[in-house]
Amino acid sequence: MESQLGLIEQSFNVRYSVWAREALDEFPDNFTITDPSISGHPIVFASWGFLKMSGYSKEEVIGKNGRIFQGPGTNRRSVMEIREAIRQERPIQINLLNYRKDGTPFWMLFHMRPVFSKEDGRVIHFVAVQVPILRKLRRLSGSGFGGRNGVNLCEDGSMLRETVFGSCRREVCSDSVVELGRVLALDSVLDSDNGELEVEEPCEANDSEKLRAATAINNILSVLTHYSESTGRSVCGKRGSLSGMGLLGSSLIISLGRIKQSFVLTDPHLPDMPIVYASDAFLKLTGYARDEVLGRNCRFLSGVDTDSSTLFQIKESIRMEQACTVRILNYRKDNNSFWNLLHISPVRNATGKIAYFVGVQIEEGCRNQDRQGLSPEMRQLSVVGAVKVAVRSLSMGASPSKS
Repeated sequence: MESQLGLIEQSFNVRYSVWAREALDEFPDNFTITDPSISGHPIVFASWGFLKMSGYSKEEVIGKNGRIFQGPGTNRRSVMEIREAIRQERPIQINLLNYRKDGTPFWMLFHMRPVFSKEDGRVIHFVAVQVPILRKLRRLSGSGFGGRNGVNLCEDGSMLRETVFGSCRREVCSDSVVELGRVLALDSVLDSDNGELEVEEPCEANDSEKLRAATAINNILSVLTHYSESTGRSVCGKRGSLSGMGLLGSSLIISLGRIKQSFVLTDPHLPDMPIVYASDAFLKLTGYARDEVLGRNCRFLSGVDTDSSTLFQIKESIRMEQACTVRILNYRKDNNSFWNLLHISPVRNATGKIAYFVGVQIEEGCRNQDRQGLSPEMRQLSVVGAVKVAVRSLSMGASPSKS
C-alpha cells in the first residue's frame, strides 16, 4: 500500500513543480487528474471544487479509480464510451449520472482530455472536468393525476419515479433511487396544499455548460504545461509527431498493470532496446522510480560482480529471438546486490512479428513465497502468457477487420 501511495505522489510531484498544486487549487472548477500508467488508473489530484461537489475528503479520493462515483443508475454505455476514449487516448465530452458520498445522484457534463509528454508522446495523465448540469423544473397541476392531492401512485412507485426524475432518469431503476424518488415526491406533493408537482426536464448539457467545461480544461492544461517546464519533463495537450514505435497505449498499460509480478517490457525496434514498461513489483524489487527506469536498457541493473558470460547468453537469446532463463547477479538502486532468476521471452503481436521482449524477475531468496504454491518457472511462464495475451488482444483490436 505504501508503495502504491508513493507512486501516486511521484506521479504528480516528479512531473510538475511544487507550485503546480497551489495554482490548480485557485481554480473554482471541479476536476480530477488520473495516471493510466499506475495500476488501477488512480486519481492523483482532485480539486477543492470537486471534493466539495462530491462530498468526499481528499484522503478518500486520492488513489481511487473514478468508478467509486458511479452507482446503480450510472449508464453503463456511457462508462464504456469513457473507457474506449481512454483506450484510444482521445478527448471525450459526455453527460453522466454520478453519486455523491451521501448517495444522492447528480447529473454532470464529463469532459476528459489526455496530457502528453513532449519528449516521447506518451500519455502521462488524463484531466477530467465535471460540470454539474443545471436542470429545468416545470410544474404540473395535480388535477390530471387523480388520487390524493391529484397524484396516482403505483404500488412499486414506478409512476412516481418517472414523474419526478423525468426522461433523463429512466435508466435509474434501483430500489434505493426509487425510494429517493418517493421521498422527494411525497415531500413536494402529498404535504402540499395545491397538489402541484415539480418535474425535471431531460438532463442535457447546454452550450454554456459545454463552453465552461472546455474553458476549464484548457486553463488546467495551460497550468500543467507551464509548471512541467521547470522539471525538464514538459507536457502538452496534443501529441506531437512521432515515429509511433515503442509507444504503449493506455489500454495496454492498464492491462499490464493487472499483472502483479515483477517484469519489464523492452522494445527491440528502438535504439539500445529500452524499457517501455516496468511493473510496480519491479520498481519495488529494484528501488527505482518509474521515470528512472523507462527509456533505459536493462544493463543498468548489472554491476561489478555480474557475470559477463550470463550477459552474453542473454544477448544471444535476444539476437536469436528465443526465450532463455538465467540466474544473474543484479543490483538495486541502493547498490545492494541480489540473485535474480530472470526469464526473457519474445512477445509477438497478432501478425506474428516480435513487438517486445518481456523480462520476468524473481529474487532467489523469495522464490518460495507464492501463495498458490507455484514454482518460480510456472510463475514466470504465467506472466509471459498474460503479457502475450494483452499485446495480441490490443493488436487484434487495432488492426482492420478482414472479410
